[in-house]
Amino acid sequence: MKDFNSDHQGLQAADRSMGNNSGSPQSAAGKPHVGLIGLGRMGLAIAERLLNAKFHVVGFDENAAAVKEFEKMGGEGVRTAGDVGSHTQIFWLMVPAGDAVDEVIDEIYPHLRHKAIVIDGGNSKFTDSIKRAEKLNFQGVHYLDCGTSGGLHGRENGFSLMVGGNKEGFKQAEPLFKAIAAPKGYGHVGPSGSGHYVKMVHNGIEYALLQGYAEGLHLLHANSHYKELDLAQITDIWNHGSIIRSWILDLAHRILERDQKFAEISGKIFESGTGKWTVEEAHRHHVPVKLIEDALKIRADSRESGGDYATKLVALLRHEFGGHKLG
Repeated sequence: MKDFNSDHQGLQAADRSMGNNSGSPQSAAGKPHVGLIGLGRMGLAIAERLLNAKFHVVGFDENAAAVKEFEKMGGEGVRTAGDVGSHTQIFWLMVPAGDAVDEVIDEIYPHLRHKAIVIDGGNSKFTDSIKRAEKLNFQGVHYLDCGTSGGLHGRENGFSLMVGGNKEGFKQAEPLFKAIAAPKGYGHVGPSGSGHYVKMVHNGIEYALLQGYAEGLHLLHANSHYKELDLAQITDIWNHGSIIRSWILDLAHRILERDQKFAEISGKIFESGTGKWTVEEAHRHHVPVKLIEDALKIRADSRESGGDYATKLVALLRHEFGGHKLG
């Protein structure tokens, strides 16, 4: 990200509060226009929830087909990320972690006014979010890092949102979080970086949970005592009253209803990097995370060996809840 100085021409001298949306226009429902950059699966799901809540949403994606789909939903598509800034001073970024986030910030920066809000809803590394917040907050821009969980099903059920950043920015953006989240599914968890830190640990826990379910079901599938065990039936029983019932188990049940052999499925599990970051952070603080570490290693090994029944199930679960690619 560019090293901006305090007299950058893109920032206006006037200190407008988001009470009048930093000069942003409002929808017919009196809600501020929202700019959404990144219209992939999650981005479109977020757009739909905002549109259903009567926000006017202006969107951009490098994929023209995604913009067309967004427009069919009722959003206003634009041609560049910078164009979003001519419509709003509230920006939600849903782009891949890393350089892509900085590139978008560079493009919208000349359009940012004092008290504008930039929300990174992706899986950025928390240390990167801290650095971005320091630079933008210095210019009077609220930068919020928002860990976003819920996968493809968040579109219908709402997302779980873990928000880091200054409280003023959070309060001003809270109507967006309320519209996007599941009931009671959002909150301000701490200062800059904390939202993505909490989401990083969330993803580490997810690694271990997925592997735990998959290994148990692998054993049931491979056992030599009871060859006719119906894993779809068993997961359904477990999900009604057992102490290991969960949404992940419900998704496993749906998968197993369709197929229990996985003969045509690759056992390679891909990842975004958050599990690795979780383990690195745990080592830094001398916190044992043996289960998460083992799950991370199993994923890496699966990409070399092709995996086994358990890793096939993990890959299918990731595809089921997040649309993640299969090997």
